[in-house]
Amino acid sequence: MSSQTATTAISPREKYYFLARRLHSLTGLMFSGFVCFHLLINATVLTGGESFQFCVEKIHILEHMGILVPVEMATIFFPIAFHALFGIVILLTSQSNMKDYPYGGNIRYTLQRLSAVVILVFLTMHIWHMHWLGKPFGGAQFDPANATSTAAAAMQSWSLWAPIYAIGVAATVFHLANGIWTALITWGVTIGPRSQRVAGYCCVALGAVLFVAGLGAVRGFMTYSVADGNETAAVEQVEESGH
Repeated sequence: MSSQTATTAISPREKYYFLARRLHSLTGLMFSGFVCFHLLINATVLTGGESFQFCVEKIHILEHMGILVPVEMATIFFPIAFHALFGIVILLTSQSNMKDYPYGGNIRYTLQRLSAVVILVFLTMHIWHMHWLGKPFGGAQFDPANATSTAAAAMQSWSLWAPIYAIGVAATVFHLANGIWTALITWGVTIGPRSQRVAGYCCVALGAVLFVAGLGAVRGFMTYSVADGNETAAVEQVEESGH
């Protein structure tokens, strides 16, 4: 009498792919934290140019310490780069059955991939437009020393920047909110249907807040008077007065 023992061995490729998927999820959460911080800081322009300038100067204390670039690379650019590159691998190797089975999960899955493509294009434009990395290519219009006026001037330099940023914010916020909801399931935080439903409501609420903040920031920079802006001097006057 002979017997066969069925064994399932995980190949090294499957193991590394599993670890890469987890790292992809983790870097997505890191990116989500940065997006929340970034959009809320940008929204302070709605309370005045001095408020946004004050926040930017607090962040750029790291530059005076000589660690801004390493911190940006370690906590923002490297995680985003890995998340984007592995996201492309997922996009090219996965298939959606939304056409045959148009359920909510399949729709969200497809929109998550489509929003990723939009974000990749938008993020490239945004880095060129505002960040110092775009300077060799004629971009980098944002100057931290005069944060509000230079950001406003960059936004107002082309009539299409407002809708481009609005679309970018919408895609980013959806990708973030849906990604967090999925990550909570992936990491075993929300297991049952009830906890996943509650998490879904929370993610929708977070997405709504960030969407309003993002669009508010776009409107704030588009309507800011660049000619009257001297936000650095205003911040210095406030600090000298002791307030």
